[in-house]
Amino acid sequence: MGLQIVRESFEPEEYERFSKRLAESLEVLREVLARPGFGVGPRTIGAELEMFLVDAAGFPLPINRQVLSQTVDPRVTVEIDRFNLECNLRPTPLAGRPFSAMREEFESALAEVRRAAATQGARVAVTGILPTLREADLGTSALTGMPRYRALSSSIRRQRQETPFRILIKGEDPLTLEWDDVSLEGANTSLQYHLRVDLADFARMYNAAQLATAPVLAVSSNSPFLLGRRLWDETRVALFRQAVDDRGEPEPGVPQHGRVTFGHGWVREGPLELFAEAVALHAPLLPVLSPESPRARVAEGGLPKLDELRLHQGTVWSWNRAIYDPSAGGHVRIELRALPAGPTVVDMLANGALLLGLTLGLSEQVESLLPGLPFMCARGNFLRAAKEGLDAMLLWPERHAPSPRPVSAVELVQRLLPVARDGLVKAGVESEDADAMLSVVEARLRARTTGARWQRKMLARLEAQLPRLDALGALLERYMAHAASGRPVHEWPLD
Repeated sequence: MGLQIVRESFEPEEYERFSKRLAESLEVLREVLARPGFGVGPRTIGAELEMFLVDAAGFPLPINRQVLSQTVDPRVTVEIDRFNLECNLRPTPLAGRPFSAMREEFESALAEVRRAAATQGARVAVTGILPTLREADLGTSALTGMPRYRALSSSIRRQRQETPFRILIKGEDPLTLEWDDVSLEGANTSLQYHLRVDLADFARMYNAAQLATAPVLAVSSNSPFLLGRRLWDETRVALFRQAVDDRGEPEPGVPQHGRVTFGHGWVREGPLELFAEAVALHAPLLPVLSPESPRARVAEGGLPKLDELRLHQGTVWSWNRAIYDPSAGGHVRIELRALPAGPTVVDMLANGALLLGLTLGLSEQVESLLPGLPFMCARGNFLRAAKEGLDAMLLWPERHAPSPRPVSAVELVQRLLPVARDGLVKAGVESEDADAMLSVVEARLRARTTGARWQRKMLARLEAQLPRLDALGALLERYMAHAASGRPVHEWPLD
């Protein structure tokens, strides 16, 4: 979130001052983005990986700050709930062998977290939603003991006029729940990739990422259970939207937009419109002012940090998000937020290679594709992919009418694999590095197996002999053992 949050409540005038600073920041950002050569440079990729801490029985262990105290690795940090940790991998050039480099980063970071966790009697589970999570593991006491998380929860509750969060997710075992804080967000753990792009390429790249997200999510799903219920293949998508929803009771005739969103339309020009949209549609949650005046900084010829704008953007959770980074001369990135954590490092790299490759490859033809796919169809694709995974039927633009046309997720990804490879290789990725990752996706398609599908099949087998909660515990133990082997999920046995 950038700025340090040290308080949990704010006065009305602080929200007003913050809103004025946001308006100033948008004007300044417009000027900064217009500077000749701003952000031009080699493409890089990075990643953030969230994970769970569990005890010997596989239940959440709320000791993230204790584990963090056992490591000096700057890549490791806490997350919203006390059983969550996050690793921020170092950026690497896209050209060359980026996935080999990131594999070393993933493995070294996870090894360090596991070492630190073991000193506190904890284990590390890398999965979209922990199968063994219980309602008793959540609640206000589950929030990490830092002001920013309590402030976030109380601010969203204030926006909701203190009405409880209402969770409704349909599935084989529908879930209906009322909740009083944002701790349900910590039930989700994700893998977020960052792609640095030149400003001139941003709109094409962002729209291509929006196109690519649904088919990639369909073949990457890994979150089929929540609180003992069988729900969506990627239940995170449904849960996240409702877990931090600040809209409260709807007012008749007044449109309200959720803070977790796939977006509101295709990008026409560049990142500024996404920042402006976030400011226009969403009230501030954390009105903390930076001592830096963006206008004064620009007047001096410097590069403003735009801390308030970045903080606000961090409380609007677009599944693909624009990032302004003032470091190293400044640049913009696309944060690709839809992928789940797990099952293995190889699976996560394969998912990333497919999503990044399609973002790059589809960007070259995106202007001819978008007229054939209304934005509402792209949003619908995303929800169907999250709900149905490999079984999803997606709408895809065609060059000739009628367009779009339905195609199965499996068939569509098979069709798009060469596009992803071409996008990676043209961006300078060595063909061997690209092929090693994309071949994992191809094998996954042949086996019709994702993390979600493996978990569903394993639960069905175990439930034939065990009660649901015991079966979920046994499932997690098998999941963690197979993940430790490093073999991709399509090779996991059902034993």
